[in-house]
Amino acid sequence: QVELMESGGGLAQAGGSLRLSCRAPRMITSVFWTYTVGWFRQTPDKQRELVARITSNGVITYADSVKGRFSISRDSSRKTVNLQMNSLKPDDTAAYYCNFASENGVDSWGQGTQVTVSS
Repeated sequence: QVELMESGGGLAQAGGSLRLSCRAPRMITSVFWTYTVGWFRQTPDKQRELVARITSNGVITYADSVKGRFSISRDSSRKTVNLQMNSLKPDDTAAYYCNFASENGVDSWGQGTQVTVSS
């Protein structure tokens, strides 16, 4: 599994913005491109759900609930995947987890970072 370090998150007002970052400090850069990377979120009363991801060949997927508001990007030089969250809503409140999925199906997860959006 891959060691992942998340940063960002915190408290925002509705309509505000936050940025999450997830770095794989020990990963070799050439290997970074072979992973599907993304963000999931979870609340106490729901299962973990996909927010956004980028496949190894660059295909981006967003949950319908965040389309047009969130943007995912990856930076191979920093071995980082970022999630820019704009126009935040109270329903975006959750614990956010980054995920690196290898080509052979092995998942690695970040420790989780809390995002709280107040109305």
